[in-house]
Amino acid sequence: MQNKKTFMLLFALVLVLTTVLSACGSNKNAENNNKAGNTPSNGATEPGTTDGNAGTSEELVIKMLLVGGKPIDYDAVFGELNKKLKEKVNATVVAEFLDWADWTQKYPLKFAASEDFDIAYTANWAFYNDQALKGGFLELTDEMLSKNMPLTWESMPKVAWEQSKVNGKQYMVPNNNPEVTDKAVLIRDDLRKKYNLDPVNSPETFANYVKTVAANEKGINAYNAKAADGWKWHELDQILLEQQNEWNLVDYSMPLAYKLDDESGKVFNVYDTPEFKQLLAYYKDLADNNAWSKNVVSNKNDVWQDMKAGKTASYAHTLGTVAMNLAELRREQPGIELAIADLTPDKKKIAAISTQNGFAIHAPSKKAERALMVIDLLQNDREIHDLFMYGVAGTHFEAVGDDKFNATAGTPNYTGFSNWGANSPLNRKDASYPAEADAIAEAWQAKVYNFELETFVFNDANVKNEVANVGNVMLRYAIPLEYGLIKDIEKGQADLIKQLKAAGIDKLQQELQTQIDAILASK
Repeated sequence: MQNKKTFMLLFALVLVLTTVLSACGSNKNAENNNKAGNTPSNGATEPGTTDGNAGTSEELVIKMLLVGGKPIDYDAVFGELNKKLKEKVNATVVAEFLDWADWTQKYPLKFAASEDFDIAYTANWAFYNDQALKGGFLELTDEMLSKNMPLTWESMPKVAWEQSKVNGKQYMVPNNNPEVTDKAVLIRDDLRKKYNLDPVNSPETFANYVKTVAANEKGINAYNAKAADGWKWHELDQILLEQQNEWNLVDYSMPLAYKLDDESGKVFNVYDTPEFKQLLAYYKDLADNNAWSKNVVSNKNDVWQDMKAGKTASYAHTLGTVAMNLAELRREQPGIELAIADLTPDKKKIAAISTQNGFAIHAPSKKAERALMVIDLLQNDREIHDLFMYGVAGTHFEAVGDDKFNATAGTPNYTGFSNWGANSPLNRKDASYPAEADAIAEAWQAKVYNFELETFVFNDANVKNEVANVGNVMLRYAIPLEYGLIKDIEKGQADLIKQLKAAGIDKLQQELQTQIDAILASK
C-alpha cells in the first residue's frame, strides 16, 4: 500500500514537471519565433510591439535632415510630436534644416562627409537618384518595410514602390499622395478687369495681359521670377515649352526631351527645335514691352511677397502653391482679386511619380528599423501626421472635420520646409482652398497621360563631366536668351547650340538615348 502511494506521488510529480516544461518550451518557441521576425498573416507587425532587431525597448533619438528654413515654432511643435513618438515607438526626433538659399550645395556634402543622421528628405529633384547610386541611402527590402512599416506597407500603392526603385532596388519611402505637377500662373485679376482684358487662358492672352499691365501700371513688374542658384528651367519654360508642346524634359539639368506620344522615345535637343525658336520670339516681344525687369535673371526677392506688396502682377508655380497663395491673400487683403491662369488647358498632363517627395534612410545609420517606424507614423498616424504637417492644433491650425483645416494667426510660424515626405491620404486641405483650383486639378486629372518612360530615371554616371559642362553653358547662354535680353535672338540661339556642342551635348544625348532604348526593349 505504501509502495502504491509512493508510486502515485511520483507519477503526479512527473505530470506536473512535464506540464511546466511543456509550457516553458511553448513560451520559448514563441519567443524564438518573434526573434526570427515572424509576423502576422498579413506580413506586418504593429509598431512598438516587435522584438529582436525591430524592438523598441531602448529609447532612441532619430536625426532627420530636412530641406527649407527652420520653422519659428519648431521647438514647440516637435516637443509635442516627440511626446507621441516616444509613447508609440519609444523614439524622439531631432531635425536639421538646410535653408533654401544654399541647400543644393550643403545636401551632398552631408553625405560625402558621412555625417550623423538617420532620415533624409529626398525627391527626384532633391538628389534621390544621385545618392541612391552613390550609396548614400540604405537599400530597403520588402522584409524591412513590411516589418517596420505595417501601415505604409498596407496603404502604399504597389506602383508607388515600383516608381521609386533605382536599378530595381528600393531606397526611398515615397509619399503617398499623387499629384499633377504642371505649372500655372497667378495673376492680378483686378488689373485684368480694370483694362477689360479677356480671361487669361493661353500664351496669347497671357502676353496681352502682361504687356498691358507693363504699359499702364508704373512701379509694378507685370511678371516676375526668382533667380535660381545654378541652372534651372524657369516656370514659363515649363509651361510654354514642355507643357505646350507635350514634351517630357527627361532631366531638368539638360535640354533633352522626347514627345509624350512617341513610343520610340526619340530624344532631341529642345534648343535646336522650331518650337524653341518661336518661343524666343515670344519672349523677346515680352521683354521689349517691359513685361519683366531687366534684372529678372538676378532677382533674389521672394516673388510672392512682392506680389502681396503690390510690386508684381503675375508669377508662375505649381497649382497647389498658387492656390494656397490665392487663399492667403483672400484672407489678408480681400480687396485685391487674384486668379489662377492655366495657359495650357487642353494639353496632356503628366502625373508626378511617387519620388516627387519622400524619405530615405542614411546608409550608415544604426537606427534604420526605428527610423522606418517613425516614418510609418508620420505618414499614417492621424495625430502624429497632423503635428508634423500642420503643427499644434488650436495654435498653428484649426481642424475642420477629418480632411480640412483653417489657418490661424500662428500658421506662418510652422511652414516652409520639406515635411512633404509625409504626404499621404491623411493630408488636410485648407478649408479656404479656392474652388477654381479644385476645378483645374480635376480637369488636369482627366488629362493625365501615362507613357512607357514615365518612371525612367537617367543615370549620369558615364557623363558627369558633360552634365556639368552643359549646365554651365545653359546658365551662361540660355537664361538671358530665354528672358529676351539678347538683341539678336537668332545669333543667340546659334551661339547656345555651338557652346552646347563644345560642352558634350551629343555624347550626353547618345548616352540618354542608349538608356531609353534599353528600357523600352525590356518592356
